[in-house]
Amino acid sequence: MASILNSLSKISKKDIVMSVRDIKKTFIEGGQPLHILRGGGFDLYRGEIIALVGQSGSGKSTLLQCVGLLDKPTSGDIFINGHPLDKINEETRTLLRRQKIGFVYQKHNLLSDFTALENVVLPMMANGMDESLANARAMKLLKMANVAHRANHFPSEMSGGEQQRVAIARAIANNPEILLADEPTGSLDPNHANVVFDLLLDLVKKSKMSMLFVTHDMNLAKRADRIITIKDGIVK
Repeated sequence: MASILNSLSKISKKDIVMSVRDIKKTFIEGGQPLHILRGGGFDLYRGEIIALVGQSGSGKSTLLQCVGLLDKPTSGDIFINGHPLDKINEETRTLLRRQKIGFVYQKHNLLSDFTALENVVLPMMANGMDESLANARAMKLLKMANVAHRANHFPSEMSGGEQQRVAIARAIANNPEILLADEPTGSLDPNHANVVFDLLLDLVKKSKMSMLFVTHDMNLAKRADRIITIKDGIVK
């Protein structure tokens, strides 16, 4: 466990952060197998930004769930800095998600009973950070996301764009090496989408993290370093 967690912090820009090989995912629906992912893979390098595109229902979100350790592939291999993940236990999977991987979803998924500040503080405290330090870092992140003025507001008191900016601040709160984003601007109108995506790219590049993001917008995809696709369940 420690070797995986520690090694991520030591890799250089030319190193591969994540590798996916021959990934397959099958669900059973109505007693029949439903093959969502049928193979293929990719490498994600330190500091690289990759766009993942494909038709609706092609398996993009399923792939993100698997590489984000929220689900397990039926077969195939996922490596983080060369370490295979198929043998690790649930405790290690949880620590990897908490410490090394950040998530941004199409819906902000903020906790409705907590303020913007509290939503950003909570993952840091869950990771063992002192509350005062977590509060200070959360305010810094909210300022970077241009929503510091909403720190004490609840999600219902913020616009969709503001909520998504808070969600981005939350996603990078624990300074992950890998950021996974599933249609991060999909619920916003074009103007707000561009503003939020500009912010996301800026924060990712400043933090020198790697990002894999799902999008149906080719204008956004073209701003990535590289584009990979899913077609007929195969990752190319």
